[in-house]
Amino acid sequence: MLRPLLPPAVAVVETHGDDGTAPASAYPEEHRVVERAVDRRRHEFFAVRACARHAMKTLGTAPAPILPDHNGAPRWPAGLIGSMTHCAGYRAAALARSGGLASLGIDAEPHGPLPDGVLPHVALPAERDRLTALAARHPAVHWDRLLFSAKESVYKAWYPLTGRWLEFDQADIEIHPPAGPAEHGRFTAVLLVPGPVVRGRRLQRFQGRWTVRHGLAATTVTVPADAPAAPRPAAAPPTR
Repeated sequence: MLRPLLPPAVAVVETHGDDGTAPASAYPEEHRVVERAVDRRRHEFFAVRACARHAMKTLGTAPAPILPDHNGAPRWPAGLIGSMTHCAGYRAAALARSGGLASLGIDAEPHGPLPDGVLPHVALPAERDRLTALAARHPAVHWDRLLFSAKESVYKAWYPLTGRWLEFDQADIEIHPPAGPAEHGRFTAVLLVPGPVVRGRRLQRFQGRWTVRHGLAATTVTVPADAPAAPRPAAAPPTR
């Protein structure tokens, strides 16, 4: 599901359903993180990390514990970047060697409408207007849920570069439908706060891709290490 949305250099591992085997692969340090969590939370925590360790193996990296930082974001072994996501019946991890990519983010959500009252807290007025137009042209897609997923992917790509939260109203996302028969579309996120600095360049836009398949809405964001800098503002005209 996510493989077509990410560059070839990214190792993607996904699982569907629930085979109950993930906890056996967890490390003691990981067990301690969720020792007081409910069973569902514990299994999701372990299962998505099993995907991530499979991706590590694909990249030729020895498996290692994946512990959260103080904000809950995964701390990857040196030399790797990555992102994880899970929802009912699905979990996925995407990892790459640092160098070609500065960061990446993935997210998957059940493909259904957002609960009542959530959209105003997630979407800017301009985004809501664009969702209305998209729904009129493509009513089979739950564009509100797709926007939510896109904002999650943007945050997951943003956080490793900044170490800071990014609120829903701090990124303006425009979603583009698929071109022709393709099963995936694209989106652009304009950061409304100063963007991260990557190799001396400040980035104010993230590019993403999306798909809706198998009852899920999935999004990805990749930030190339050589991403173009934000355009400089036009020079003011001379005054008399």
